[in-house]
Amino acid sequence: MPREKVVRVWDEREVVYSPKRWRILKEKREKALKIMERLEQFEPHVYGSVARGDVRKDSDIDIVIPYKVPSFLIELSLEGIPFEKRRIVMATPWHLIKGHIEIDEETTITFPLVEPKDREIEFYKWGGMVDLWGLKTNLRVPGVNKKLILIVPTEKGHIEREVIGRESEVAKILGVSIDIVQERVKILTRRDSIGRTGIYLNEEVPDWMSFEEALKRIADRDPNVRKRVRESGGI
Repeated sequence: MPREKVVRVWDEREVVYSPKRWRILKEKREKALKIMERLEQFEPHVYGSVARGDVRKDSDIDIVIPYKVPSFLIELSLEGIPFEKRRIVMATPWHLIKGHIEIDEETTITFPLVEPKDREIEFYKWGGMVDLWGLKTNLRVPGVNKKLILIVPTEKGHIEREVIGRESEVAKILGVSIDIVQERVKILTRRDSIGRTGIYLNEEVPDWMSFEEALKRIADRDPNVRKRVRESGGI
């Protein structure tokens, strides 16, 4: 099977996908579609490499519901699909508090447990996000990967461009504010220089407990979580 072809185009790279890579993308998107159809009423999106197209065999399938929904409604829509884990996650004390339903080792459904701020939804657009209709029509969108490379889909694969030094251009392409681009550049370049610093909150939710009850218990003991919950108007 032919290897993927990488072509230099001035200050950017063109990557031509192999048949194997197209097949991996198709398989991951079909898997995401089956789950997103169950969640249709909640406007689910797939984000990251599955939305952009630059997948590898070990790429995650990340599905997000972009607004606060009672967790029992989400779980009811997924009835019959086994979960591996249910978690409450918060990257830093000032970031969004999210529920994670881990379907399997590569597939996670994320949803906010408090009302998200506009900037927090822009985070997903930064990585590239596609809704159910887009997935059904084979839409791929531009987005930035964890190496701070802008991925722009093409018919043959994608084009890669550096983000640093092109922040305004990238913001325009992605339809996000320049602030989110500058913030992500700062965070990811700092991570490269000092390494990962961990995550503030990553707590498993027992099978017998709702996400909201678990969050209330965490907020009772953690002032940072309690502050964010209060700012959003409560659980």
